[in-house]
Amino acid sequence: MIDQENGVFPAVCPLDCPDTCGLLLHKENGKIVKVTGNPDHPITKGAICNKVRNMAERVYHPERLQYPMRRVGAKGEGKFERISWDEAIHEITGKFKSISAKYGSESILPYSFYGNMGILGVDGMDRRFFNALGASMLEQTICNAAGNTGWKYTMGANRGTLPEDTEHSDLILVWGGNIVSTNMHQVVLAEKARKKGAQIVVIDVHRNRTAQWGDWFIPLYPGTDSALALGLMNVLFDRGLTDEAFMQKYTVGHEALRDHVRDYTPERVARITGVPEADIVKLAELYGNAQAAHIHIGNGLQHHDNGGMNVRSIACLPAITGQWLKRGGGAVRTNSYASTNSDALERPELRNNPEARVVNMNRIGEALLEDQQPIRALMVYCSNPLVVAPDTERVERGFAREDLFTVVHDLFMTDTAKYADIVLPAKSSFEATDLYTSYWHQYVHLQEPVIAPMGESKSNVELFSLLGQAMGYDPEIFGETPEQMIADALADTGNPYMNGVTLEALQEHRFVKLDMSSHESFLEQLPTPSGKIELYSETMAERGLPPLPTYRALVEGYDGEHPAGPDDVHPLMFLSPPNHNFLNSTFANTEKHQRMEKMPMLQIHPEDAAHRNIEDGDAVVVWNDRGRIELIAKVSESMLPGTVISQGLWWDGSGRKQRVNSLTSNRLSDMGNGATFFSATVEVKRQ
Repeated sequence: MIDQENGVFPAVCPLDCPDTCGLLLHKENGKIVKVTGNPDHPITKGAICNKVRNMAERVYHPERLQYPMRRVGAKGEGKFERISWDEAIHEITGKFKSISAKYGSESILPYSFYGNMGILGVDGMDRRFFNALGASMLEQTICNAAGNTGWKYTMGANRGTLPEDTEHSDLILVWGGNIVSTNMHQVVLAEKARKKGAQIVVIDVHRNRTAQWGDWFIPLYPGTDSALALGLMNVLFDRGLTDEAFMQKYTVGHEALRDHVRDYTPERVARITGVPEADIVKLAELYGNAQAAHIHIGNGLQHHDNGGMNVRSIACLPAITGQWLKRGGGAVRTNSYASTNSDALERPELRNNPEARVVNMNRIGEALLEDQQPIRALMVYCSNPLVVAPDTERVERGFAREDLFTVVHDLFMTDTAKYADIVLPAKSSFEATDLYTSYWHQYVHLQEPVIAPMGESKSNVELFSLLGQAMGYDPEIFGETPEQMIADALADTGNPYMNGVTLEALQEHRFVKLDMSSHESFLEQLPTPSGKIELYSETMAERGLPPLPTYRALVEGYDGEHPAGPDDVHPLMFLSPPNHNFLNSTFANTEKHQRMEKMPMLQIHPEDAAHRNIEDGDAVVVWNDRGRIELIAKVSESMLPGTVISQGLWWDGSGRKQRVNSLTSNRLSDMGNGATFFSATVEVKRQ
């Protein structure tokens, strides 16, 4: 494909999004001129979002990095000089060798996430390199760790309702997820269900695009989702709307749960959540009487102090009503049916220190400022921590250390890259070979290069191959081609769902469906300790967690039982959910996407605005003890009083401080050591 100047070529969307869309890239004179959806893809069927439709502007962006550079100014100043790849590799490996010899290899840390979802790029040659180096390990829990853990305590594996089946639902609850902006093909399937009579209920803290699209929007106070779920259970048990036969056969702990939820009366839950008592009863009856009720559990509600329990509590609802036996019933948080042979990709046997230090990525700022066993070198790729990591001002102080050797591999001079000592140009996904799975649908994709690399850019596989060979590591392991790595990753997975997914099949068809025959009996083989859905979890009890779903108020925040008082200096709950046209910090530097989002704004309820003499369009300062940002006020009733919303992760620009994670905490969630972005309190004033 790369050698053909003109034509239409298959591709896959690389973004961290459930949909993993099949694409078609239209080339003229060797350049992509249009990106469209692939109508032959069985799930995405030719429809793509506005972000990907404009992907060519990102690939050919005038600020795209073209060659390696070395810092010549102060950290953060953004002044660099061009160097060769040989110079860059020599300088990086020389630093790594000297730092390892003087301070130990664990003083070096990789920092990465899924800015590109290609498995080779983020779980392959890079892992081999840092294993062989013996670097500290990164605990990658910034996104879905809390929710995944809460779900697993209940269901055993992160698998749920198949997307296609939701077309047959007669009730769909979208709980804490803005799927119009983040999972558009689930919206398409839900629309098919709605045309057959299904009702769509959206439960969220914010009247976002999805809430506007749904049939019934139920707003609640941030972090009170588990209380609402427990209130629904109270009504379901009380009114005989549960499936006793299902609970007897497929669950453990239903009797204890029945007794436990008596404390969560609709009256009390209404007080906690802000949801009227009548609406709690109405929703429970609607759910309990549905023929096939599906719950789509979003990402946002897990980013609280109690995020794992929020997901665990909701995950119990389909079990007590027997929805798992109904086509279109059940729930989904993430569908991880696909898995590869990670040992073949990552080569853990290369590591001589398997008990090496582990650094949680949510606490990178704290880790970089640690006096004991300090991090001396940092390598950042597929992430932009100065925008996406919590407690940004502390992160920035850590990156500003003159004694910290930092390498950043990216497509752009990000806010993070400005603090690097060496900046390396990265290939886009359309310039490299990689393997892509979905955490929503059941298709695996192969991406092969469609265009030549921009400038001197290299993929992660190429970069870490060069580094590994320059360090003198095994040339066979660090000289493997992407095709060899993919073939090994797809062999001996031990996962029956991966039957038939091979490199050869992918090269022929570009995407291959998983073998879903095992799914028909998934309730008979749940990987929980009991083999059943665990409404009561003995494992949680052993780990000091409540074994039954339990509401616990936020460490930082308020609810209806514990409202902000006159002595609270930060009386507003602050949330920063995604906007429609960015994906985390990706696209935030693209002019077209900036125009569509206009500017970073703070949505504030009229009551809260009036109390502070703030009018629509005013410039405001938002602050707490961690930092401050400057936004434009948008007075709106899109959320309950006491909550303020700023959508999107904007880079700093135009002399304004607008990185919302300056306000968020690096506290870890109740389960999975996840991020607590949405458990933050602030105060607001006019500028």
